Amino acid sequence: MNLVIQSAAPLSDDHLRLLTALAGGTHAERLDAHALRVREASPSQRADIAAYCRTHQLDYAYVPLRRLADFGLVAMDMDSTLITIECIDEIADFCGLKAQVAAITEAAMRGEITDFNESLVRRVGLLAGLDANVLANVYEQRLRLSPGAQAMLDGARAAGLRTLLVSGGFTFFTERLKSRLRLDFTRANTLEIVDGKLTGRVVGEIVNGDVKARTLLDTCAQLGIEPSRAIALGDGSNDVPMMAAAGWSVAFRAKPLVRERASCALDHVGLDGLLRLFD
Repeated sequence: MNLVIQSAAPLSDDHLRLLTALAGGTHAERLDAHALRVREASPSQRADIAAYCRTHQLDYAYVPLRRLADFGLVAMDMDSTLITIECIDEIADFCGLKAQVAAITEAAMRGEITDFNESLVRRVGLLAGLDANVLANVYEQRLRLSPGAQAMLDGARAAGLRTLLVSGGFTFFTERLKSRLRLDFTRANTLEIVDGKLTGRVVGEIVNGDVKARTLLDTCAQLGIEPSRAIALGDGSNDVPMMAAAGWSVAFRAKPLVRERASCALDHVGLDGLLRLFD
């Protein structure tokens, strides 16, 4: 296993020296100003590495000896992963219900509400009667890509990976991002709109955690690759099944439940931190 350490700020020589000694590897190399790799690091030092990185706000990952090009698919959650916002919370802000909807969203993402379908139905129901033009306002005025998102996608494509955006959010946003970012596949929920107004209902099957996992598996089958060649990125409890189905998973600025179950976590660097993990 290699140990990859990353930082939002440039890594000092002191960090390089101390982490190399602490990791018990054969040698260390700088990947760039913000990252280093310790070759053949000892997993028995994981607790000490975790404590050091927590103290100094560093991200770490024990990574098998694989190249990024060994993978064939990167699957991403949308809200609070590929983008910085929760779209449904921002939609609710236009009818004065952001705090109420955001509280349900947060509880669902933390795993405190175990029935994602029920939580989505409750939240979408609160939007009934809202002018559908609000969706465009959210996209144009509030939606921003997460740090490193474009670089991560460019790097993944350069390595030959296909891209999947699978979201418990809404097709209004995933389809626009698909076109804007040249994504290969998307899956999300469809808001029902009648006479220019949101009805407060979702059309068709709700994209919950199980559907996310199934979508990843179906996409792998379509591409003719094993799920072990998929990377999944997410932040909420409904991403856990998809992440478990993939060969490698990244908890991006995620809830504690997700960090505990992921292959690694990126809490401080951007999504392009994924590119530094593999040779």
